[in-house]
Amino acid sequence: MLQVMLIGGTETTAITMEWALSLMLNRASTLRKAHEEIQNRIGKSNRLIDDSDLNHLPYIQAIISETLRMYPAAALIGHHEASKDCTVGGYHIPRGTILFVNVRAMQNDPKFWEEPTKFKPERFLNVDDKEGFGFNFLPFSYGRRGCPGEPSARRVIGLTLGLLVQCFEWTRISEELLDLSEGPGLNIPRGTPLLAKCKPRPEMVGLFSHS
Repeated sequence: MLQVMLIGGTETTAITMEWALSLMLNRASTLRKAHEEIQNRIGKSNRLIDDSDLNHLPYIQAIISETLRMYPAAALIGHHEASKDCTVGGYHIPRGTILFVNVRAMQNDPKFWEEPTKFKPERFLNVDDKEGFGFNFLPFSYGRRGCPGEPSARRVIGLTLGLLVQCFEWTRISEELLDLSEGPGLNIPRGTPLLAKCKPRPEMVGLFSHS
């Protein structure tokens, strides 16, 4: 089980982190707020963030959730069989039907999300992902069929993004916004690799030299 989680989660986690950083680079205020949150929690150069800090960084968590909403690691949740006849959204689903759930469409549906094409992590602040948005937000599926790697993925993404924001100043390679076109594949990769500029934050140089 552990091997399956690691293999299955490597590419999806990497793609999610690339999208998150891309979206933040196109919205400088998000990068600034994320850095301010980390500084308020950790201080300017006392130490690097660790796992114990993640539950106290709600804006970082909101960035992750908003990224997963716009670009879910699995656009389709597949291979679910209807165990009995049922009606969903006015459609009759016979028992034994194999179902594929289009998570990407649900999470970007303007009927349920205000300005779904805009990157707004604030929509997830003070809202529990599962309870507040219900079946309109399913990046890791739900219930007994939910992805067992969700806690691990959120921790890896949160810690990596947090450290990148804490330690480095990030900017685009030009004044133009990054191209957010998508490449082929169910995991919704970027159409082109992310290119960005970074440099160590001045307050972190001393910490780096002692590491």
